[in-house]
Amino acid sequence: MKLLLCTLCISLLLFSCKKENVLISQKQNTTSQTSQDFVKYIIYKGQQYCNQTAFVPIKYSELKFKVKFDSTVIYTTALSENQLDINKLYGFSDNDADHHQFSARFGWRWSNNALWLFGYTYNNGVRAFKALGTVTIGTENYCSIKVDAASYRFTLNDVSDTMIRKSTTSQALGYKLYPYFGGNEVAPHDINIWIKELL
Repeated sequence: MKLLLCTLCISLLLFSCKKENVLISQKQNTTSQTSQDFVKYIIYKGQQYCNQTAFVPIKYSELKFKVKFDSTVIYTTALSENQLDINKLYGFSDNDADHHQFSARFGWRWSNNALWLFGYTYNNGVRAFKALGTVTIGTENYCSIKVDAASYRFTLNDVSDTMIRKSTTSQALGYKLYPYFGGNEVAPHDINIWIKELL
């Protein structure tokens, strides 16, 4: 009888410890899923695409994210006329079509000793871009693309501007677009960009 009682006590003790560990583990997993960290994207020397380009379908009314850059975004192109090419930062294709037909994203370039960010779109295969301003290396910058029936509203920190949208879907419908170098040239050295998508 004592042996049976002892076995029962040990079993209860072990079961309760195991359950507590499971609960702690579940709580930690929930926390990590809701508080997304910055993702580091690297465009390696000699490449155009970044190291992370998974196909992710999207349906957006608004894409919001934070971005920060380090000194690797300072570059000089092999041909001086390519210095004004706009590199791609982050955004989405639209109208359930290829991004060279319909898309909206932020662009960036290093020119005139400054890091410039742009609104960058395709509508029916026609490309357009608009300068939104400069940002400081090492700082976090808020970016968003809000989708309306006939326009995209680009916001960079405290500045907003609109660009035409000719997609026929009520929301942006397509896939994510990631950091890309070019333009005509490949990255002259490794380039690091950190992005944190906001809910």
